[in-house]
Amino acid sequence: MPLILTDIEGTTSSISFVKDVLFPYARRALPGFVRERGQEPEVRRWLDAVATEHGAVCSDQVIVEILQGWIDEDRKHTALKALQGMIWGDGYRDADFTAHIYTDAARMLQCWHDAGIPLAVYSSGSAPAQKLFFGHTDAGDLTGLFEAWFDTEVGHKRAADSYREIARRLGRAAPDIVFLSDVVEELDAAREAGVRTILIDRRQDYPAPRTGAATHGHSRVERFDVIDTGLSDEGNAIR
Repeated sequence: MPLILTDIEGTTSSISFVKDVLFPYARRALPGFVRERGQEPEVRRWLDAVATEHGAVCSDQVIVEILQGWIDEDRKHTALKALQGMIWGDGYRDADFTAHIYTDAARMLQCWHDAGIPLAVYSSGSAPAQKLFFGHTDAGDLTGLFEAWFDTEVGHKRAADSYREIARRLGRAAPDIVFLSDVVEELDAAREAGVRTILIDRRQDYPAPRTGAATHGHSRVERFDVIDTGLSDEGNAIR
C-alpha cells in the first residue's frame, strides 16, 4: 500500500492563511521574541546561524531586521523556519489563531488513515512547526494521522535528491510514495526521483485553472475527495 506524502500550504491548507496570518504574526512578534528568549540555547543557535551567514558581527537588532526581510521575501531558510515555528507555537498555545485546513483535506486524511494508508508531511516549514500546525487546526488535533514529518533538512523541495532521501528514511521504494502538492516544480522533482505525483489545483488558491501543458503531465485534482482510490501501475492515484 503506497504512502501519501503531502505538502501543506496550498495543498491541505490555504495559501492566504500562511501569507496573511502566520507570516505577519511572526514578523510582528520577532523583536519581542528575540529580546525575551534570545539567550535560550535553541533560539541562540539559529540567531547565530543568521549572524554567521552575515559576517558573525550582527547585533540581535540587525538579525531581527534580516529575518523580517526574509519573511517579506518568503525566503525558505532553515533558521527562519525554525524561529518562525517557535513563534507560531506561542501563538497556537495562546489561542491567537487556529490553523486553516480545507474541509475535504481533513476528512480524507482521516479516512485514509482509518483505511490503513500511511501518511507523512513534507513542507518547507520546520517539522516542529508542521506538528504545531496539524495539532491546532480548525478540525482539531490531526497529528496522530501522520507517521513522519519532513522539512528542508532533507533538502530543497524542488530537488529530486530530497525525495530520494525521504524514500530512504521511510524505508520505501520511491514508486510506493504518492506526493500531493500545489507546486508543479516540486512535483517535477518528485517524479524525477520516481515518486508518484498529484497536482492539487484549488480554485481558492489558483483562480485560473492549471490544465493541459501547465500540469507538466501530473494528474490534477481540485479537492482531496476526488482523488481516485484505485492505483494502476501507470496511474497516479492511491490504493
